[in-house]
Amino acid sequence: MATKSTIFKASLQLADIDHGYYADHALTLARHPSETDERMMLRLCALALQAHQLHDVCGGDGTLAFGAGLSDPDEPDVWLRDFTGRTRLWIEVGQPEDRPLTKACSKADAVLVYAFGHAADIWWKGMENKLSRLANLQVWRIPSANAQALTALAQRSMNLQATVQEGTLMLGDGVHNMNVEPVRWK
Repeated sequence: MATKSTIFKASLQLADIDHGYYADHALTLARHPSETDERMMLRLCALALQAHQLHDVCGGDGTLAFGAGLSDPDEPDVWLRDFTGRTRLWIEVGQPEDRPLTKACSKADAVLVYAFGHAADIWWKGMENKLSRLANLQVWRIPSANAQALTALAQRSMNLQATVQEGTLMLGDGVHNMNVEPVRWK
């Protein structure tokens, strides 16, 4: 019998000073059996870093949510859809292949990748030329130390405070505080 996903609940209080976006988000994260706490927390960080798009792109009239991720390779890790169902933002976490990213770029207005892990630099060297022609793609690198530190925040029930200022996400739970400083590659 297959192992089922583990459900995590997060209450995220977000203050994005860079974009003037302030909101509380009640989130449910389904962690696939093969997913690590590090990757799951990076999905949450990606959502926090891009939550302002809900207001900036959709005027507040849209849905920002976690996709099926590892459970369905044809769905993003995080997506933003407007009230018409149009996918405005598609976010992937990790080191996806070029073909799924090309397909995602044809389905969404903007596609973002948040690469992490020790192999991310090697992945990017192999992918940079293949992805250079995708105009609506952004690729960001999350430093390994930042990504690994996030595992201290992973709990089945999380109350998190997040601040985005000068491109840095400061995330804490009252006991642990982490900074995530994405570096733009493309």
